[in-house]
Amino acid sequence: MKRTGPSLTARGVAMSRAAHQLLDRPVVMEDPIAVPIIGQEDADRIALGGRFFDNEAARGLRAFVVARARFAEAELEAAVKRGVGQFVVLGAGLDTFAYRNPYKATQLRVFEVDHPNTQAWKRERLAEAGVEAPPSVRYVACDFEHQDLATELRAAGFRRDAPAFFSWLGVSMYLEHEVVMDMMTFFRSLPAGSGVVFDYLAPVESVGFLWQVLIGMVTAQLAWMGEPWKSYFDPAELVAALEALHFAQVSDVGPKELNALYFPGRSDQLTAGGLQHMMTVRV
Repeated sequence: MKRTGPSLTARGVAMSRAAHQLLDRPVVMEDPIAVPIIGQEDADRIALGGRFFDNEAARGLRAFVVARARFAEAELEAAVKRGVGQFVVLGAGLDTFAYRNPYKATQLRVFEVDHPNTQAWKRERLAEAGVEAPPSVRYVACDFEHQDLATELRAAGFRRDAPAFFSWLGVSMYLEHEVVMDMMTFFRSLPAGSGVVFDYLAPVESVGFLWQVLIGMVTAQLAWMGEPWKSYFDPAELVAALEALHFAQVSDVGPKELNALYFPGRSDQLTAGGLQHMMTVRV
């Protein structure tokens, strides 16, 4: 991401979450903070609709954004039920879970990890929206490519000897392949019972021609913004690589499965498409 300011893609993802609350019915995921955190100006822009929000690419993006968030929080719920008491949101952006956390502070501590620039911007947005940080949340400023995640988490009070659940959404595609696999090795070193949910991009050739055209436009825009996609993974090869690390569970979910879970029978053409997959692994 750009070093001189907050992540532009983090803002775009937040706009998609807010657009879902304002434009789509029924909503896949209730999020009362999604609109306030983006600010009134952006909320008004979304409410007006128009070509920036009412097109196939925009609908596909926000469908995946809300589906992956709901999927991740469902996996978190399962982790809490099995006794996990630490939740780490990697590349938190304007994620809102910590501010609508249904669990007691003694039951689940939340660590929000992000680049220092983006994290500072988020805290400004929260203050302007009048959203207070609960005592259960800890902020961890970390640049994944230049700082050691384990060191930064430990300094924030993370217990390496206790199981944890990690949500790593919208990050892997912006990192080099080797960095992503290094993160997988870190996850594998966590105590038994720990888990991770993350999303990744399948190869461009895995989708049809029209989607390839749309994706080409998106990748060109991201490169121009200074936040290019850097890594793609073949689903079968990624599953094999993770199984080789001896995770106890490895589960891949593609767009077809996400649509069956969250968008069946809709009349508004809201469906997740493109290259995005969800992966769940457990130690």
